[in-house]
Amino acid sequence: MTQAYAQMAGALIFVIILIFAAGFFMRKKQNKFGLMEVISYHSFGPKKGVAALKVGTEVLILGMTQNEMRLLRTFRNGELELPENRPFQNKLQTIMKAKNN
Repeated sequence: MTQAYAQMAGALIFVIILIFAAGFFMRKKQNKFGLMEVISYHSFGPKKGVAALKVGTEVLILGMTQNEMRLLRTFRNGELELPENRPFQNKLQTIMKAKNN
């Protein structure tokens, strides 16, 4: 009887791990092949802000409030240069250089 409970508990744990793994890989795949990417978001208060979205080769600047979302500006390919966003890598390199000197 206890062996049956142990086997059932093991199967349940296996299924739960399988569900979490599937969710993790789906999220990774969705972000990698998604059509849109949030470049930046700046909040001006609760449920108010401005976002920059990259859609294909265009960058859209959106103003958002609690009730609506409005397109403020569209930048075409080459019209706007985006900085390479690597704050952690830059900070780590600075720390490593300081440590070596």
